[in-house]
Amino acid sequence: MGFWFPEVPRWIWVLSIVCFIGALNLCSVKVFGEMEFWLSLLKVAAIIAMIGGGLGIMVFGFGMAADQAPTGVQNLWVHGGFMPHGVSGLIASLAVVVFAFGGIEIIGISAGEAKDPARVIPRAINAVPLRILLFYVLTLFVLMSIFPWPQIGSQGSPFVQIFSGLGISSAATILNIVVISAAVSAINSDIFGAGRMLYGMAHQGQAPAGFGRVSRHGVPWMTVVVMAVALLAGVVLNYLIPEDVFLLIASIATFATVWVWLMILLSQFAARRRMSPQQVAALKFPVPLWPAAPLAAIAFMLLVLGVLGYFPHTRAALVVGGLWIVLLGAAYLLWVRPAAARAQSEAMLPAAE
Repeated sequence: MGFWFPEVPRWIWVLSIVCFIGALNLCSVKVFGEMEFWLSLLKVAAIIAMIGGGLGIMVFGFGMAADQAPTGVQNLWVHGGFMPHGVSGLIASLAVVVFAFGGIEIIGISAGEAKDPARVIPRAINAVPLRILLFYVLTLFVLMSIFPWPQIGSQGSPFVQIFSGLGISSAATILNIVVISAAVSAINSDIFGAGRMLYGMAHQGQAPAGFGRVSRHGVPWMTVVVMAVALLAGVVLNYLIPEDVFLLIASIATFATVWVWLMILLSQFAARRRMSPQQVAALKFPVPLWPAAPLAAIAFMLLVLGVLGYFPHTRAALVVGGLWIVLLGAAYLLWVRPAAARAQSEAMLPAAE
């Protein structure tokens, strides 16, 4: 928003978005789904258009200035070689890029609500690598083939440069709208997913019972309110440290994503150890390369956590994440486990009588 209104403080826009998304999630699920559909469509269409325009520039030289560096795949290795900062540079980037892949675990969570999980879930899982290749790998390939990596960001957004090169004068405005819609879409989905998770936990006795209350539209309104209040921390951070807030939030999101994946992997190992050979043979979706692949994934998760702790700029994420896990553990020991024990004892009393 600073692109259009540079004189307005950032935190005002953050507060506005939090209020807007909170109000949106208090509406019915139909409103959420409709909004998310159009936001996602805009985002995907812009990426596909950028890839198509970038390939046109590479192949036909559209919009190329006479003094501009030549485009082509050679830009991937001629400026200091491929991975010019070595493997250490690649590893360092994990601290702030892994979070972008967060959310794919929702496929597993949605299995309980799918009408035909045996058919739908494998299709969704198989589509993930293709989408990563399209929206991440192919996008980066086009961008870094057109613009040598040392120049990226030095003359504004490379996305804007691609559309400007195609003769679209309002490229910056269009891309800015896409960026904002993508951010709104992400926050919208996160509040929805986290709210429904808290709602389910409340019904299982693992969260306060108030999170299980629903509005007349069938929306768990208390979870939406709590999520909106939590997001207000972003308003405070944008006010206090506007220049450093992205790296901090990105690294905390990386920790949260990696921790969730690590718990899923460890839970899978624990579940497989309790299964008989007959149960393992009857699995409909056996993990490929068991147990080597899951062990490699666990090692990778631990590596990312180590990277977060190694670099001073991302070390705060490890501290914040560790404190949060301690608080969750204390809440479980003080409230959840005793409540479960009481419920089990009450259930056993009628049988004993």
